[in-house]
Amino acid sequence: MSDFSANQFLEMAGTPPLDIEICDVTLRDGEQMPGVVFKPEEKLEIARMLDEIGVEIIEAGFPVVSKSEKNAVKEVCNLGLNAKISALSRSRQSDVDAAIDCGVDMVSVFIATSDLHLKYKLHMTCAEAIRCALETVEYAKDHGLIVRFSAEDATRTDFNTLKKLYKKAEEYHADYVSVADTVGIMNPRTMYYMISEIRKIVSVPICVHCHDDLGLALANTLAGAEAGAKQLHTTVNGIGERSGNTPLEELLVNLRLHYGIDRYDLGRLKSISSVVERYSGVPVAKNKAVVGENAFAHESGIHVAAVLEEPRTYELYSPEMVGAERRIIIGKHTGAKALKYITKKMGYDLEKKDLCLLAEKVKTASEFKRPITCDELRRLILDLNIEFVYNGP
Repeated sequence: MSDFSANQFLEMAGTPPLDIEICDVTLRDGEQMPGVVFKPEEKLEIARMLDEIGVEIIEAGFPVVSKSEKNAVKEVCNLGLNAKISALSRSRQSDVDAAIDCGVDMVSVFIATSDLHLKYKLHMTCAEAIRCALETVEYAKDHGLIVRFSAEDATRTDFNTLKKLYKKAEEYHADYVSVADTVGIMNPRTMYYMISEIRKIVSVPICVHCHDDLGLALANTLAGAEAGAKQLHTTVNGIGERSGNTPLEELLVNLRLHYGIDRYDLGRLKSISSVVERYSGVPVAKNKAVVGENAFAHESGIHVAAVLEEPRTYELYSPEMVGAERRIIIGKHTGAKALKYITKKMGYDLEKKDLCLLAEKVKTASEFKRPITCDELRRLILDLNIEFVYNGP
């Protein structure tokens, strides 16, 4: 039996097969989230875990930022991982030199291309920016690196100008061209259209780098992949600037369930999520898909009763698939059947009338807007007087 329910509409909708690879940018873009700083040893652990999952490319950092950042990128390169190691580089030869010193396999050369960024950030003309970018691409290629050329704010750049730039980057032997949806302006329809049009004018692989300002990063990444984008960018837990990036864990589960891509070790997703949550200091929302505390939690009596008989009634995929665990919550909506299951696990074999009485006690106790702990449940079973404390606002 499969550990997930199949979407019956995939074939009817003509879902295409995907040819993709993952470039995870947690160690670079994830660290650009305000207040997030990874220690060198933390970067190494996250890189190892990404490699164990099967991520093909790890963007280890931005070496020119500082000496410690450069050393951390170098240490990641020295781990001997299966994944290719990439570093970020502005369109400057000195940035490429810093990446080369680290021993990276790939460099991501970027420059802003929208009128807004050219005028207010770079203070350059479009022609000047293009010249800097192409010279840097050429320099990096001459030094034996795999080169990804990325247009920052590509999705707000004049499209004719952008297409000419990507074509020119290909002529300068860039190995990839990358679409950065820097402020998350796209939706799935427009992303599909954009990637489809770029595919008509370049033969090198296309990358999509999506931000989540409208909550559409994952959907836009999948739309880009369906349109033919090869390299999909992610961060663990979706951390990143402002509202973050496409979450690695959500993308990989979608690739498995909807596109049959099963080469990634999904059983490690919960553990890497917990590690990044701890090291970044950014808490994962309880109701977050895949790795949230409530992703496999059940309280409603009707739901729990069904889940206890067949988990797939209320779980699209098994918690074991992503390295998580199912949780039965004791609270206002917990019924007698769920309590029978829970109390039996605790070593009690209660009769039906006792279970119904216990359920009423639980409902009364849970009015304090928090779940009941197993210790509190035990005291209720033993009919002890307990005082509940409301810790709410």
